[in-house]
Amino acid sequence: MSNEDETRKGTLYGFLAYLAWGMFPLYFHALIPAGPWEILAHRILWTLLLCVVLLGVTRHLGFLRSLFGDLKRLGAISIAAVLIAINWVVYVLAVTTGHVTEASLGYFLNPLVTVMLGVLVLGEKLRRMQWLAVAIGVIACVYLAVDYGSPPWISVGLALSFAAYGLMKKRVGGRLTALEGLTAETVVLAPFAAVMLVWLGATGRSTWSGNGSWHPVLLALSGVATAIPLLLFAAAARRIPLSTIGLLQFMTPVIQLLCGVLVLGETMSAGRWVGFGLVWIALVVLTADSLAQARRTRRARRATALETSAAAPT
Repeated sequence: MSNEDETRKGTLYGFLAYLAWGMFPLYFHALIPAGPWEILAHRILWTLLLCVVLLGVTRHLGFLRSLFGDLKRLGAISIAAVLIAINWVVYVLAVTTGHVTEASLGYFLNPLVTVMLGVLVLGEKLRRMQWLAVAIGVIACVYLAVDYGSPPWISVGLALSFAAYGLMKKRVGGRLTALEGLTAETVVLAPFAAVMLVWLGATGRSTWSGNGSWHPVLLALSGVATAIPLLLFAAAARRIPLSTIGLLQFMTPVIQLLCGVLVLGETMSAGRWVGFGLVWIALVVLTADSLAQARRTRRARRATALETSAAAPT
């Protein structure tokens, strides 16, 4: 298959992954009256079951043995698992309490928070345009805090938890595939999820039964809803440049925002639109800088290749 075909296929996979993540508000809203903790527990256990089945079919379950023998890597994965669990439960809380637009803001803010974590934790140096984007993002958060009457905790919580999760995944490195990583994280979280479901059942708070025949089916399908977009994303990331991934990622919060306003009936005040607009300006600046840097890098590589070719003996 040609590189052009691979790129086209990768773009399609990325589009489908971000489209699925963007539609999550409609799916999790359909799980009401289940609360965020019950949904989280089901999501963990059903995702783990699906991952184990897929790895069993492909005979790759053996990686767990080496994982549990490496305490340092297991510790990093455990921290990543806790961070993604926080992200999941805050997101579901936002959806089930009518704050989908705030959730979408969190994912708009995520690239800016990721850049800041790179500076604060990894000691990375920012270019001027990156500093400008971060400054505009901070101004937007302050403006929205004044407009809301309090900081946008859901948005900030989602952005921080997901950016920190990405940082921990970077620390773990590329030694695990997307499916293996998700399996390892859900293995770590499974005991908590099992205890949570037992407690909900014992206290009469479980919604598994008594809410229609489709409710338990939708809860069980949370594993498929979690794993499939991740696998599509992994397939896309192998085929298309990071710059393309960076542009596609903005699909998700845009679709979430549209779901919240057009489908779930959430309202957006004029002040909130102004705050979102500031965040979008920051993202335009950040994206333009990233694309320009990518072009500079490609030119430098071509120049190096030409110099190497010219210097080679004939």
